[in-house]
Amino acid sequence: MERHESNSELPVERQHEDCLSRSTQERCPVNFSVAVVLPAAGSGERTGLSTPKQFCKILGRPLISYTIHAFERVCWIDSIVVVVAKESHDMMADILHKYNHTKVKLVEGGPTRHRSILNGLLAFSETGVGPKLQKPKVVIIHDAVRPFLEEDFLLKITLAAKERGASGAARPLVSTVVAATAGGYLDYCLERAKYRASETPQGFIYDIIYQAYQQCSEAEFKFGTECLDLALQHCGTSAQLIEGPPTLWKVTHKQDLASAEATIKESLSQSACIISGECTETHDLSTCMKSWLTAAGMRVDAIPNTERSMTLSASRNVIKLSVNSSDFAEIREIMKRCEESKDFLLYPVIILWVFLNVSDQVTLRQENDEASTIMNLAEEAKKINIFLYGVQLSYSKVSTQWERTVNRLCQLTMALIRDRNDAFTGQMLQA
Repeated sequence: MERHESNSELPVERQHEDCLSRSTQERCPVNFSVAVVLPAAGSGERTGLSTPKQFCKILGRPLISYTIHAFERVCWIDSIVVVVAKESHDMMADILHKYNHTKVKLVEGGPTRHRSILNGLLAFSETGVGPKLQKPKVVIIHDAVRPFLEEDFLLKITLAAKERGASGAARPLVSTVVAATAGGYLDYCLERAKYRASETPQGFIYDIIYQAYQQCSEAEFKFGTECLDLALQHCGTSAQLIEGPPTLWKVTHKQDLASAEATIKESLSQSACIISGECTETHDLSTCMKSWLTAAGMRVDAIPNTERSMTLSASRNVIKLSVNSSDFAEIREIMKRCEESKDFLLYPVIILWVFLNVSDQVTLRQENDEASTIMNLAEEAKKINIFLYGVQLSYSKVSTQWERTVNRLCQLTMALIRDRNDAFTGQMLQA
């Protein structure tokens, strides 16, 4: 089977589709087998939470699912071994099923990080227990709580591991490292420019890292954490260090979960499609919104109803413009198309239903019916990970007044898309 390199500049939710759609004539530079081991058996004590951090939810989805998806969307990754504590096995199995993670094998973890990684490596070895996965040429070891992995950097790590035997991500030190005396006084400082912080992903020729673990001492298993050092000490393999991007940071403390959520929300708010009706007013509003949102940094496709199937799968944010709110069937059709997307479960989809009132004849009863309908639709939508919001505004032929209305609508649109707050779903907002 031929492999293809995806465009890492696309938003994360589109990279998988882009990779699958590449021409079969375009070969990926990875022409050998690659597997991943994700140690995730830790308790996450430093977060101060009762739930291990890898299972904490961001936008309703466990953190580890984001990390798994970062590897699953890469065409040339053959398999992923997730190592979890025995008591977390059933919960992890439920996550794999719910989010349709199909490349993953679960393995029981050990009492330390190195023990857990060895258990993951044994999933490919004949000396292990149970059915075996095909032994890879290169194995990637990565922290389960580093979800923001860029494919182009993963490729650098993989190719360097194949060439050198081992490779690893490194980052410049942020702070100077000091040594303290037994009494708590400064002893000496390290030259910060000479040192680096070791990060993951780390790549290895499988046979090298497996052999290194076979020679580990009990002290290394108990206290050690650095895989690159094992390859150096036991196999004489000096890893190539590659400076990683700032996105490689690790969720360690409770506040990091909020930072991770903000990062994911930002990536999901990069694009939107506007579906407009055929009347002059909705076309005018579509043009104004596209201009405003584009100036705010969002990539926007404005399309008529008849062409919506071409672009719905390319965005997690859909803005539907309706005149006097009669497009209930149209919203259901959009919901259906979003649900048919391969990864609709992975990230919440936003549908912003804009009711453009072009008549003074709309009654209070009609407005109440609209509010009731959108509330009911929103309850259905939330069950399939779609957040449905409603916004009402009145069309004005007075240019200055219309401009103010559109500005308010666009500001509200940006806020709803960026915040992705399910508390406002089903609400009828005013612009």
